[in-house]
Amino acid sequence: MSSSPEAPPPADNEAPEQTESEPLLGGPGDATQKPDAPIFSNLYLGTGWLAQTGGILLLAIIWASVFTNPTLPLVSPHPLLQSLGVYTVLQAILILQPTTTPRTKQAGQRAHVFLHLLSFLLFLTGTTIIELNKHVNHLAHFHSPHAYLGSLSVLFLALQYLFGLATWLTPLSRFIFRTEARAKSLWRYHRASGYVALVLLLATVATAVETDYVRGVLGIRLWAVLVAEGLIVVGVVPRVHLRKFRVGGGVGVGVTAVGGSQS
Repeated sequence: MSSSPEAPPPADNEAPEQTESEPLLGGPGDATQKPDAPIFSNLYLGTGWLAQTGGILLLAIIWASVFTNPTLPLVSPHPLLQSLGVYTVLQAILILQPTTTPRTKQAGQRAHVFLHLLSFLLFLTGTTIIELNKHVNHLAHFHSPHAYLGSLSVLFLALQYLFGLATWLTPLSRFIFRTEARAKSLWRYHRASGYVALVLLLATVATAVETDYVRGVLGIRLWAVLVAEGLIVVGVVPRVHLRKFRVGGGVGVGVTAVGGSQS
């Protein structure tokens, strides 16, 4: 009796199987990086170009307002650095979001870590500058919704960064979580909290419009900021892969650890 021929392996340029390739909106593969596609294509894949448009528009609104102001006081670097930090966080999400295969996940996560390290330095510098300005001018540290929300965002991001590194670095994940499997099982919470962090950052920027400096000196309009942020949300949300959160009994989430494996 002759045995049936084995099915040929899938071509390298085919989209990954539907278990991880179906985004929140759209069909399978609409927001999935193909194995042979360059990593930077993730930044505009699917609806990613809408998020990029919103991110660039938000930067343009803030940076143009700061540099067209006739005076550049000590507080000016704060909106420049913080807005650039928000844009960097957006890139970190977009570059990892469409990855599904072990090779693309590994490349995406390395870029994701680098971008978040950069965003950490930007936020740290921007926060230090504004706190120094308040100290020098004897200003209240918490006097507006923006100040409270900004502090909450910084704290949330710090925890997000630490949790991400703890699940990504093999020696650290094994020390904290004991097993790599447990670290992988917790990765979906890091993924979900990343979207929460983005929303917090966007809300922080929106509340900044009502501060004395922005309202009285920069003159940024709230509607313009909300339009830019709306484009960011519309560009990011449809690319969410629910099965990466194990919604509907999909496959588990993969984690690449330094010197480890990825599933």
